[in-house]
Amino acid sequence: MLRGLLGRPLERKNVAKLVLASSSVYRRSLLERLALPFDVASPTIDETALPEETPEQLVARLAKAKARVVADARPGAIVIGSDQVAISQADILGKPGDRNRAIAQLKRLSGRKVRFLTSLCVLSPDLPPLVEIETSTVRFRHLTTQEINTYVDRERPFDCAGSFKSEGLGIALFESIDGDDPNALVGLPLIRLCRMLRIVGLDPLSLREPRPTP
Repeated sequence: MLRGLLGRPLERKNVAKLVLASSSVYRRSLLERLALPFDVASPTIDETALPEETPEQLVARLAKAKARVVADARPGAIVIGSDQVAISQADILGKPGDRNRAIAQLKRLSGRKVRFLTSLCVLSPDLPPLVEIETSTVRFRHLTTQEINTYVDRERPFDCAGSFKSEGLGIALFESIDGDDPNALVGLPLIRLCRMLRIVGLDPLSLREPRPTP
């Protein structure tokens, strides 16, 4: 049985529906690990950075905007929004979109440190928005052109900021990773998310038995 903020038991039928505001299959896969029932909704927002907006401000704003769009359409739901940017030498790296851009991006990142900011927003009907940012620093190996071409052709990381998938072969591109939660690189920092969900009354460990995801 779930318990609310004051420790009172909550009947499962009265617990607000959990919704992941994302079209990312990677974030969905991560959230499934918590064994909480949830829906998925794909928010449509303008992700253009505002003038003089810092990367931290950008990811926090976009995570909140994604969650708000879904929350407005799903009254009473608890909504999770997230966003991620990669930063190299003060430049924000977007998703490459195609093979040539992915190769060019990895050539640029070879031998360098890249900082990844992954934001989380949890919107609950009864509490103010919860927003946090997880920072991960990746040092790329010095990569040969052949290694880059082989990686891009095998994993096709065209929808990933930084042109890699750390949950797959992309780990072979790295020399080191510095961060509190390896899931953050994939797109959803689960340690922070669990803490935020407990605040709004959803604790994965309070369920007596696993429940299937949709």
